[in-house]
Amino acid sequence: MRQAFAPSLPLPGYQARHFGFSVEDGVGLIVLNRPERKNPLTFESYEELADLFRAAAKDEAVKVFVIAGAGGNFCSGGDVFEIIGPLVERDTKGLLAFTRMTGELVKAMRACPQPVVAAVDGVCAGAGAIMAMASDLRVGTGQAKVAFLFNRVGLAGCDMGACAMLPRIVGQGRASELLYTGRSMGGEEALAWGFFNRLAEPGALLETALGLARDIAAGPTFAHAMTKRMLQVEWAMSVDDAIESEAVAQALCMTTEDFARAFHAFAEKRKPVFQGD
Repeated sequence: MRQAFAPSLPLPGYQARHFGFSVEDGVGLIVLNRPERKNPLTFESYEELADLFRAAAKDEAVKVFVIAGAGGNFCSGGDVFEIIGPLVERDTKGLLAFTRMTGELVKAMRACPQPVVAAVDGVCAGAGAIMAMASDLRVGTGQAKVAFLFNRVGLAGCDMGACAMLPRIVGQGRASELLYTGRSMGGEEALAWGFFNRLAEPGALLETALGLARDIAAGPTFAHAMTKRMLQVEWAMSVDDAIESEAVAQALCMTTEDFARAFHAFAEKRKPVFQGD
């Protein structure tokens, strides 16, 4: 039986069971490490990943997450034999329990205050493409192949929030093409379409993603969390409501010590050193 993740446990001391996890310089590195199968997800890894991101809401040591895959691939989606096979035997109630469980991972990624950076190389398919999509930033390679291939297995493209989030990243027409055809989107195309923020050579991918994460981690933690929150909630707001909400959010940021530190650093002509308070 799966052990419950203890939210009270500091993330730097957490020993992951179904993926690699380490923390350094405020960056929590998640490595999907089943390279012989191109890093597919299982029932257990879905749940543990969601638990980790939920616990992150109470953690101050991790300021940014990076998700990567081992062995030159990001993630091939749900494991065919450990997930897809058993799903064929489930009834409607059991299938709905599964699809809601997978959606909880995306909810947890979006709700955690820390920005999430995906480092995408090789195969990034199905639920793997969803995890990349749900991340705040994506660094890819020219060899990356991103595929929302749900229609290839007789399913709709509306999986784990794809129909809500993907059009906001690449546009409605491009998202429609990817979801209707299930075709792979190459690295250069993903960069041109805005899915990838930048490209790196495969050998430099992880360090590029970690470098980006470290830059973000060195910034004002409370303000970054507020930016992530407002990017999320303003999807459903009018412009007037968004302006008012941002006024409140920014006023709260102005109460932080980091805001005062930035002013004093500017006045003294030096770079501010943010401390997250």
